[in-house]
Amino acid sequence: MNSLQLKSWSSRLVVAAVLCLAGVLSARAAGVQVPVPRITIYPGQVLEEGMLVEGVVQSSTAVRASTASSNDVLVGKVARLTLLPGHPIDLGAVREPFVVTQGQAALIKFQSGALTITGSGLALQSGGAGDAVSVRNVDSGRTIKGTIGADGVVHVGDP
Repeated sequence: MNSLQLKSWSSRLVVAAVLCLAGVLSARAAGVQVPVPRITIYPGQVLEEGMLVEGVVQSSTAVRASTASSNDVLVGKVARLTLLPGHPIDLGAVREPFVVTQGQAALIKFQSGALTITGSGLALQSGGAGDAVSVRNVDSGRTIKGTIGADGVVHVGDP
């Protein structure tokens, strides 16, 4: 009778192991592969390729349309928030790097047709390409609003 119970016990273990393995495999199949941090990334750090790995995240756990889907979308961006290892990265948690930094010199450019006027300014706000920022003209002392170009120049007036 003991050997019968042993066989029954061992067969229960085998059945339990098979069910666990099936659960793990089905969970993997239901998961979504997204880039996740390999290490903790702090606000202000630039994301590099070596900081990210592919992670399988359950499709039901916070994988939204705003979750980064590839490393290409993230590399070169700057973390706005602390990004934890193994957690999907929301696109709102990263930003483009600043091209103009608050308190630093900035080139101001006004262009209208053939007329181009350039001047020096002091950035009153930090911003990336395409952002609207305020700049103080160092010659006149006036505050001007402009849009930062990809080249780091603050464009004012007509686009």
